[in-house]
Amino acid sequence: MHKDSLAALAEGLRSRRFSSRELTEHFLKRIEQYDEALNSYVTVTAERALAQADAADAQIAKGEGGPLTGIPLAHKDLFCTNGVRTACGSKMLDNFIAPYDAHIVELLDAAGMVTLGKVNMDEFAMGSSTETSYYGPTRNPWDTDRVPGGSSGGSVAAVAAGLAPVATATDTGGSIRQPAALTGLTGIKPTYGRVSRYGMVAFASSLDQAGVVAHSAEDAALVLQGMAGFDMRDSTCVERPVDDYAAALGNDIRSLKIGLPSQYFGDGLDPQVRAAVDAAAAELETLGATLTPIELPNTPLSVPTYYVVAPAEASSNLSRFDGVRYGHRCAEPANLEDLYKRSRGEGFGSEVKRRIMVGTYVLSHGYYDAYYLQAQKVRRLIADDFARAFEQVDVILGPTTQGTAFALGEQTDDPVTMYLNDIYTIAANLAGLPAMSIPCGQSAGLPIGLQLIGRHFDEGRLLNVAHAYQQVSDWHAQWPEAYA
Repeated sequence: MHKDSLAALAEGLRSRRFSSRELTEHFLKRIEQYDEALNSYVTVTAERALAQADAADAQIAKGEGGPLTGIPLAHKDLFCTNGVRTACGSKMLDNFIAPYDAHIVELLDAAGMVTLGKVNMDEFAMGSSTETSYYGPTRNPWDTDRVPGGSSGGSVAAVAAGLAPVATATDTGGSIRQPAALTGLTGIKPTYGRVSRYGMVAFASSLDQAGVVAHSAEDAALVLQGMAGFDMRDSTCVERPVDDYAAALGNDIRSLKIGLPSQYFGDGLDPQVRAAVDAAAAELETLGATLTPIELPNTPLSVPTYYVVAPAEASSNLSRFDGVRYGHRCAEPANLEDLYKRSRGEGFGSEVKRRIMVGTYVLSHGYYDAYYLQAQKVRRLIADDFARAFEQVDVILGPTTQGTAFALGEQTDDPVTMYLNDIYTIAANLAGLPAMSIPCGQSAGLPIGLQLIGRHFDEGRLLNVAHAYQQVSDWHAQWPEAYA
């Protein structure tokens, strides 16, 4: 059952070939069998999952429910889940039991989905390898000596290994697309404001966006449909009807114009990755799309821009963790200053501290104009590049990452090299655009990802293009041998 699509699972539930309880037990057994080696889950909510499965079975028995009713999923551990620990991969929140549900948790619960548990992540979503987690690194199911990417490494490892059919994730600078690429999955980051951020622990508020990782565009479309929509509790959530993503999957792509930015195919791109992406683009051309060279001249500035804006926002957001209100508190503080210093010093890991320091510096008096204000101006230039490109093309295509999954520990001592893992993905976040990664090949047995970027609120078109490609390729159907 773990290799079935969501549509196949839904059909099996409706036809009574198996129950949601049986399906849930199947995944719980796989978690027990395989996750010790992967470390994808930090909390398994077996009792809660079985109760939700029984409720879903009762709903299905009455002829009620929708396409997601009774299907299990895993939540990235920065979405608040009422009564369940929400730790964000950090010692700071190791003792935090969320008193309410995030909006997307509410929606997916209401759709009848079954929560298997919470999955591992880089601490406060700061990282590209899931090695900064307080709970230890997650391993890539394709090669357990390699990283699964990050920050949503637990989400992708769980799905890639068949420990959940689908998982929620978040993307601040590529944290859905990069790990999806490194584990052979389909991951989509919708337009900023398409999905509510209420109940999602903040890293960088103007960049964070919730999304989904799954095996196929069809599966991703079904879950994104269930989690998108307006929420008045999030002031950045856009009040706009949600498109029928599943219905758009069969649309013709013969009139589609696909842009190929020269900046995404330059120095640093692994030749095997380039060959796989070129082959995928040629396949889409065979299906009737037109390939057009385009320019995104400010793309090289996206990484330095991001690493000013994101740490600045993180510095502000993480100031709430002071040892007073909730989260980790040091033992026997001498005074208030000691309480602040030791609680934060003990509660945060080194990468989080690094970004807080950078963010505080660029926001400080005398440096705000030189760094933060300049970064915001460049951010606008990057967004303008995309606006001009979308006057010529409908979708932008390129590699998701420069190479395949790297070895555990290979980049932990070199933050700048680690930051460059998101060189192709960051710009979409700075511009607030929807983007996704789909598998398009392999190199030495490791998956390669293809990135698609669309206009604002054009998730349906991206999913349609991805689905069209997946109808004539089988990279999305490949499984790591040990978990098939």
